[in-house]
Amino acid sequence: MSESSAEAVADVVASAAAASAAGTAGSWRRATGIAGAAIGVLAAGAAAGVAIERMTVGRGMRRKARLALDSAGPYGTLRGTPGKAYADDGTELYYEVDEAEPDRGPNVSPRRRRLFGRKAPAPVTVVFCHGYCLSQDSWHFQRAALRGVVRTVHWDQRSHGRSGRGVAQTRDRVPVTIDQLGRDLKAVLDAAVPDGPVVLVGHSMGGMTVMALAAQYPELIRDRVVATALVGTSSGRLGEVNFGLPVAGVNAVRRILPGVLKALGQQAELVEKGRRATADLFAGIIKRYSFAGRDIDPAVERFAERMIESTPIDVVAEFYPAFTDHDKTEALACFQDMPVLVLAGVQDLVTPSEHSEAIADLLPDAELVLVPDAGHLVMLEHPEVVTDRLADLLTRAGAVPAGATVSGYGSTSSTAQPR
Repeated sequence: MSESSAEAVADVVASAAAASAAGTAGSWRRATGIAGAAIGVLAAGAAAGVAIERMTVGRGMRRKARLALDSAGPYGTLRGTPGKAYADDGTELYYEVDEAEPDRGPNVSPRRRRLFGRKAPAPVTVVFCHGYCLSQDSWHFQRAALRGVVRTVHWDQRSHGRSGRGVAQTRDRVPVTIDQLGRDLKAVLDAAVPDGPVVLVGHSMGGMTVMALAAQYPELIRDRVVATALVGTSSGRLGEVNFGLPVAGVNAVRRILPGVLKALGQQAELVEKGRRATADLFAGIIKRYSFAGRDIDPAVERFAERMIESTPIDVVAEFYPAFTDHDKTEALACFQDMPVLVLAGVQDLVTPSEHSEAIADLLPDAELVLVPDAGHLVMLEHPEVVTDRLADLLTRAGAVPAGATVSGYGSTSSTAQPR
């Protein structure tokens, strides 16, 4: 897309924002449609790909395909023992626990043996934190691989998944902050892991949540956290991300999108109808900004699409401004004396791999793994790479005996490039 086209789209989005201010139903319908189209054009080719698909595949057939994938896909179906924690503002935070299988001596399960050898892991709890517009189910593959091997906790961030809407946001109109998410994680730890060693794993916003926890509770990190994995995340400067767009397109998004999202969030019911009507367009956008490869399992694509679609537009609008203000660079010092995995997809357009490299530069003993043919949802696109590296991290942390092996698990681990 040319810069002149991007500027034209910026004008269209600005018109959408102006129309939204009018407040009439007709204006809102026009604003929703215009904003959706503009964002689609700014998606740097995603909308064009969907347009081509529309020429060759009927809408009814695409709808049937989505329904078939929803019914057949096994992803996101794993469930554990449910629990609830409560944030400092009263928000209900939903989590699930998968307990480790008891040690059976020589009768070790094949999955445990494949990951860690024959010896049982130490009593460590691995806590998984998901990203923006996702849920705990985004860790499906890693959860499946580690299930029964080590104790794991999977939780939904406030206003995501099965957790309650943020009380401070709905009652007091307090903006969401990454610091608040760090305190939410502390509440989950207090409820689900009141004692014992912890390994923290965070993807994207989940990684920022881990950093916010460290900034506010450094003594907890020092006393209980034995390893950390930061996947596709950033310690700051997210306002500089260009999303793979030309300069004019980036400037348009930065100037207009926050206001448009806020306005659309104030008419959530109407906008949700618009999202359903433009599902094909947004499916192309989601695919472009989630994955890099072309041979992704369609059921995995649909799984990611369904998670993102399930995030209400008012939640999308609430959280978006928090990322511009995010800066937890100084908090990284809390992780210097432990094993750290920093992993990213090289083709990540949402949180570019340069941000992971910047984190690794400040943690020189960390393992930096860059996956060349991966996008933002690297744990879904290359689950074997992420699981292998997490298993290795647990070994290095002493959660499993030194000398245990993960060799042979997964088929594309060789595509990762450790520093």
